[in-house]
Amino acid sequence: MRYKDYYKVMGVARDASQEDIKRAYRKLARKYHPDVSKEKDAEEKFKELQEAHEVLKDPEKRAAYDQLGADWRSGQDFRPPPDWGKGFEFSRGPGGGGGADMGEFSDFFSQLFGDRSPFGQAPGPGRPGRAGRTSRASRGFAAPGQDHVARVEIDLEDAYRGGARDIELRSPEVTPEGHVVVKPRTLRVTIPAGVTEGQQIRLAGQGSPGIGGGPPGNLLLEIGFRAHPRFRVEGRDITATLPVAPWEAALGETVSVPTLGGPVDMKLPVGAKAGQKLRLRGRGLPGPTPGDQYVVIEIVLPPDSPRARQFFEQMKRELPFDPRAD
Repeated sequence: MRYKDYYKVMGVARDASQEDIKRAYRKLARKYHPDVSKEKDAEEKFKELQEAHEVLKDPEKRAAYDQLGADWRSGQDFRPPPDWGKGFEFSRGPGGGGGADMGEFSDFFSQLFGDRSPFGQAPGPGRPGRAGRTSRASRGFAAPGQDHVARVEIDLEDAYRGGARDIELRSPEVTPEGHVVVKPRTLRVTIPAGVTEGQQIRLAGQGSPGIGGGPPGNLLLEIGFRAHPRFRVEGRDITATLPVAPWEAALGETVSVPTLGGPVDMKLPVGAKAGQKLRLRGRGLPGPTPGDQYVVIEIVLPPDSPRARQFFEQMKRELPFDPRAD
């Protein structure tokens, strides 16, 4: 996928105000509109202009796009990081980054702002988008504030134990001068024990202010897990690789296994094989039905030494074993 410089397409600086964006769009739209333009490739240029304007006119999309950095060049190979929207607090629904048919634009646009992005969220029940709230407010009606959504990452241990944690968010805003800025805020959030990846935590009243005395919206935190050096998680189940010595596997000895709740003793089956998967029932994430922990056996040889070689030479002579016999 090729990177697209939307500022270059619109001929504006990266620090242009929202009013500058609007003026540039109007000027270029008149120049390249296929119905009136005599320019070469007017239709393609108009399509690129529409795509750039769809992002830069929206403060939230623009702030997200800006997080990709200013060092990219048009046409350069590009892959957005999978967690590029992490910690960003976006309005939910039309006007808050939604409202556009993602299929109308390029692969680059769809990768950034498609269903898997924060803008792929649908409006919450009873939570209209900005356009709906504005029209209601103009008629003097009270309206609830818009819900916000943000994706955050927590440690797997926090998901297991639960408890209060500080969550840092970044919220795009437009200054009185029309410039888009990102303001941080920190919230103290209670993580429920057993929360799973993708689950949402609802913080009442932490969304947009209401209109005309209406109640504020809510903030929905979508939970993700930071990469763990030892455990992999799927739903409520946990998987870990367990290194064991050859004699521990051969003799079926009892070994200590790390779990999220602390180490537990597990007896290996006699003749345990590399790659064999064993289960510790109920040792995954807690919940109505607790998850399990799966232990994958990895047989590890001792460090090389004359004595170790002596033992292996003896095994070679005395054990009639061919691992490739079959």
